[in-house]
Amino acid sequence: MSATAETATLDAAAGDRLARRNAMILAVAQALAGGNNVVMIATGAIIGAMLAPDRSLATLPVSVYVVGMWMGALPRGWIARHYGRQASFFVGTGFGVLAGLFNCAAVVTASFTLLCIGALCTGFYAAVHQSYRFAAADTASDKFRPKAISWVMVGGIFAGLFGPQLVIATKDLWQPYLFAGSFIAQAVVALISAAVLALVKIPMPPAHVTANPGRPLSEIARQPRFIAAVACGVGSYSMMNMVMTSAPLAMVDCNHSVSEAALGIQWHILGMFVPSLFTGSLILRFGVERIVGLGLVLIMASAVISISGISLWHFWIGLTLLGVGWNFAFVGATTMVTQCHRPEERNKVQSFNDFLVFGSMAIGSFSSGTVLVIFGWAAVNNIVFPVILAAAALLIWQATRPRERAVQP
Repeated sequence: MSATAETATLDAAAGDRLARRNAMILAVAQALAGGNNVVMIATGAIIGAMLAPDRSLATLPVSVYVVGMWMGALPRGWIARHYGRQASFFVGTGFGVLAGLFNCAAVVTASFTLLCIGALCTGFYAAVHQSYRFAAADTASDKFRPKAISWVMVGGIFAGLFGPQLVIATKDLWQPYLFAGSFIAQAVVALISAAVLALVKIPMPPAHVTANPGRPLSEIARQPRFIAAVACGVGSYSMMNMVMTSAPLAMVDCNHSVSEAALGIQWHILGMFVPSLFTGSLILRFGVERIVGLGLVLIMASAVISISGISLWHFWIGLTLLGVGWNFAFVGATTMVTQCHRPEERNKVQSFNDFLVFGSMAIGSFSSGTVLVIFGWAAVNNIVFPVILAAAALLIWQATRPRERAVQP
């Protein structure tokens, strides 16, 4: 082995050791941040129905939460590029604390406006914690990168268990204000997450990397692999969010209890993140395109189950399968994005990808309440098919083209 090759091997090993350490810490932070967000997801539509001036606006807080994710994506990248990823992490947790305080005030004062402000802050926090998956991959080698991303998302398993149980345990603590205690807990969880994130070690890029802006974003965005990755990320995340946003209100409307609706979201969140224990290994064994394709198929299968009935088990099984499909498609799409940029391009490319994904989520989320109220639960699920089929077509188009040389992040 030549001296250059030996040095490269040692650098890759050191980078993977750091990536493993960061991935484990970020998985804990992901669990706490995800639990914080589950509080909004599980309660937003229900509280919205209580406070909104019109019932069709019931899901607006959850939609505003998604807008916050969309609005926060590009500033997050700018902060990370100029001040480091950890600085962006702490800004995000600050918004997580504000989210809990605004949401609590909304319930106590019966203010729909304050609820929407709190939801926006929750979205800003979510925009930042969505970057944890990319941060874990910063120093990882090609072989370890899918696992690093997957490891971080394992934290979502605990978010899926922790978030709904937090709602159930705290929703009646501050009588007569339903969920006020849950939102105080939301703020406390964000503070704990900030302490965990202080342990992350992410080196700033070398000066020559930060000084070089890299290729124009328009050139990067024209890559077939990037187009397919964004399409699959947009399709899987927007449809998952649209169905998930409507599900708690749909369950209550179908005479299921608030606790059963929260448990439905818990099963959904577990479906989203339990597969992360092995998604990275599946990608390495079978290829990223096959795993993304399987995820898209499972999302459509979940819609079929949800359309076929309104029993508790139809909701729970459909939501669980929706989560599993999202995991395969989104982890795979994230891996594909990391293959499309150079080191100096990573923050702007990753932020642009999330900007597009969260923007599409906002559109789907805003429409979900109206579609649910006017056309019903089956109509919400019917929208899944054309969107997912379009993403699948672009994935197949990219996979059948001559393979491009992957860009090393």
